Amino acid sequence: MDEGYTKEYRLLHESHFWWRAREDFVEDILRSLAREQGFGPILDVGCGDGLGFDVWRRYGEPEGVEPDAGALSCLGRSKGLVHQVPFGPAFSPGKRYGLILMLDSLEHMPDSGAVLGRARELLVADGWLLITVPAFLWLWTSHDDLNEHVTRFTKQTLRAELEAAGFQVATLRYFYQWLVPCKLAARAREHLGKRATRPPSLPPRWLNRLAYGLSRLEWSTYGRTFQMCGSSLLALARHG
Repeated sequence: MDEGYTKEYRLLHESHFWWRAREDFVEDILRSLAREQGFGPILDVGCGDGLGFDVWRRYGEPEGVEPDAGALSCLGRSKGLVHQVPFGPAFSPGKRYGLILMLDSLEHMPDSGAVLGRARELLVADGWLLITVPAFLWLWTSHDDLNEHVTRFTKQTLRAELEAAGFQVATLRYFYQWLVPCKLAARAREHLGKRATRPPSLPPRWLNRLAYGLSRLEWSTYGRTFQMCGSSLLALARHG
């Protein structure tokens, strides 16, 4: 990840509408799934400096995997709970997890099929995998280059990879539909050479609040309004 982006990542996670709303959406799903005793051990793949751990602790005992050393040099609030190692055979925790989270991390991994296979190996027999990824290659912008993305997914491509890895898919859902025109406009500007690549930053407060409200409204009306796409995709799958 771009070094400047890494340095700002905690601020963005804590304040930017996109990160705040995504965390809300994930918690909505976890709240609906949580058993009385929680999930037990939770693994957050690509967790940065354990930025979501305060929320995940409501549902179990979180730890994480983060290969980017720069992402671990922030405040160190989750010291000892984050393994600095790529997610794969090198990560051998000696336990299984009731829940694995991959929040916008799978798109960074060249062999996503192998990553999903490893996730299944590390889940308990009835464990859950929750993934968010960017959607649709035709929404590719310089933001994807900055973040060193390998691809963007659709429902069809992500379902195929999950099922090939042995998962039973429970939910596939696009979100941030309202951002699709914004992404298309950014793509058009970039093709015209009018915008240099740069890390995201906080919008003005009023715009940040408006965008957060629009995101929550869209999520809450899912199934009651016409929604065929989105700039992001959420998948929930169970160990098969």
